Formats: sequence, structure tokens, C-alpha cells
Amino acid sequence: MIYPFLSYFAKGMGVDLKAISYALTARSLMGFFSPLLASVADSRGRKAGMLIGTITYTVGISLVVFWPTYPAFFLALILASIGYLTFVPSLQAYLGDQVPYEKRGLVLGLTEFAWSLSAILVVPLIGLIIARHGWLAPFPLLALLGVLTFIVLAWMLPHDPKPSDERPSLWSNLRKVFTYPPALAALLMAACYSAANETITLVYGVWVENAFALSIASLGATALVIGFSELGGETLVTAFTDRLGKRRAVALGLIMNCLASLALPTFGRWLVGAVVSLFFFYLTFEFTVVSGIPLMSEILPSARATVLAAHMALLALGRSLGDLLAPTLFTQSILPGIAANALAAVVFNLLALLALTQVKVKAGERSRVTNL
Repeated sequence: MIYPFLSYFAKGMGVDLKAISYALTARSLMGFFSPLLASVADSRGRKAGMLIGTITYTVGISLVVFWPTYPAFFLALILASIGYLTFVPSLQAYLGDQVPYEKRGLVLGLTEFAWSLSAILVVPLIGLIIARHGWLAPFPLLALLGVLTFIVLAWMLPHDPKPSDERPSLWSNLRKVFTYPPALAALLMAACYSAANETITLVYGVWVENAFALSIASLGATALVIGFSELGGETLVTAFTDRLGKRRAVALGLIMNCLASLALPTFGRWLVGAVVSLFFFYLTFEFTVVSGIPLMSEILPSARATVLAAHMALLALGRSLGDLLAPTLFTQSILPGIAANALAAVVFNLLALLALTQVKVKAGERSRVTNL
């Protein structure tokens, strides 16, 4: 919800866009701690990782409820990000344990529908809530949802097996991941395509608001369009990623996202062109990042949760880089509008494509899938 209503949160707290970008940068940098936290899913169990992530998120959101100021907002973004970065790799590792690699694109793609459905169903509603009750109004609702999520997970998930002495330690798992060249290449790739996405995502709300004088309800509608694009990307993953092979799917997504990035300044001079270009930008990014998750899950199966947590950390690093660059690119005077941000997104995507050539899964793609 932060991105489409960025200016409203800034106005509500009496700060400017750069102050919000600093909070987003700090939030993203917390991703560096994700391997330390989410590796608990390798050492102590998947359920433990999911519950710890949910608690951390809920505490962060609750800070704003009781202390509605910019410092609390700053801390809330950090804690919510740490919670998310702990929860998601634990969830993905749990599914990786249960589902064969050949079908994992389908199953992990289905879990990613949560992103698009939240944008389609909830973000426009949050826009109406903010319009009626102010910028603070969504936070009590999100805190309550966090509490309910913890209760449901604690009740429904099976208990983790008791940890054994044979399980590798946290530092052993981290060393295994960060000394394995294909894993390092995959993590660099993730950081690059995340930075590409963030250079657009941070400023698109401000861009369309300034260019077309949109109201808050209309900004909520743009989030709805993006939600449908993410839904489309996830649907394509469930339909095609396992058939294409994960590496080919990621490569195709990166190339198409470059084209969508270039479409933003080309067709974004008209509202319809801007919305359609944003639709394809997020469609292709979602296809790329969701296709990358099952690929990551099989690079080093013996430290699956740690790899997936490191993946989340490098996505966060990419976002932090994009958060730092995006306002400067957007406000420079050489290229108008979103053109500079779009060109930066293309450069980051090409670097990701280069890194992808060095990525391989531990067991290799099945024989029916050819290499890039």
C-alpha cells in the first residue's frame, strides 16, 4: 500500500518524498539480516520460521497504531520487512520440501497469487479508507490481520520435528551458500532485477499523479491495474514455467521487462498508454521473479531455506539500491518524466540476464529442458 499512496503518507506525517525514500531504503537494507533470521527454518523448522516472521511483522505495524509519527513509521517498515523476509523463505522452503522440482513452479506460483489478490482486493479499499479516515486508518486493520494470521498458523501447521545434532549450524549453512558460485550468481541476478523494478515502483505513483492530476481514488485504481498484471504474471508462471524450464522462463521475463520499461516513456505521455505500459511492466516482472523462486529452491537443497532467505535479502538489497536511485533519476532535468528511471531499469535487467548465464540447479534441469 505504501507505493501508490506515497505522497499521502508523506503529507500525513509532515515529511517529504526523500524522507519516505530513506525509510524505504532502511526497510530494504534490513534484508541483509534475512539469512540470519530465516535460517531458523533450516535449523529449527519451517513452522518456527513462519511464526517468528508473523510476530515481527505484527509488532512493527502495531508501532504506528500506538505512536503515529515518522520515527514509528520508519521502525514499522523495518520490522515489517524483517518479518516478511523471515516468513516467506520459511513458507517456500516448506513447500520445497513437499513438492517435486518438476511441479514446483506451479505450486510456488499459486502462493504468489497473494500479491496480486491483495492489490486487487485490498489496496483500492485502503485508498478509500485513507480518503475517509486519514493516512493512519489502515494500520490497526493490518495489525489485527497479523494477530489472526499467527493464531491460524499456530493452530493449523504441523509441528516441526525436533532438531537433531546432525543439522548444520547457521554459519555452516551461510558459508555453504555464499561460497557456491551458482548461488552467488543467482543472488546477484535477483538483486539486479529487483533494483530494476524498484526504480520504477518508487516513483510511478508520483509520476502518474503529477502527469495526469489523478485523485487518490484514481491512484488506487492504478494499483488495481497493477494487481491484475501481477495476477497475470503469476498465472503465466503456473501455466508455463515448469514446461519452459525455470532458467528459460527467467530469461524470457527479463527480456520482456526491458521492452516494457522502454514503453513507459514512449507511451506514457497519455494516461491509457501509461497504465497499459505499467500493466506489462509488472506482468513481466512478476513472471520473472516468481519463475526465479523455484529455480532458487533447487540450487542448494541441503540449505534450501538459507538460499531462499538469501534470495529475499538480495531482493531487498536491490530494492534499497532502487530506492536510493529512483528519486534522483526522477527529478533530474536531462530526461523528462520517467525516462531516466526506465533506462536504469533496462540496464539492471541486462546485468541480471548476464548473471543468469552462470546459474544452475544442483541436480540440473531435467533432460527435456535445454540450457540457455
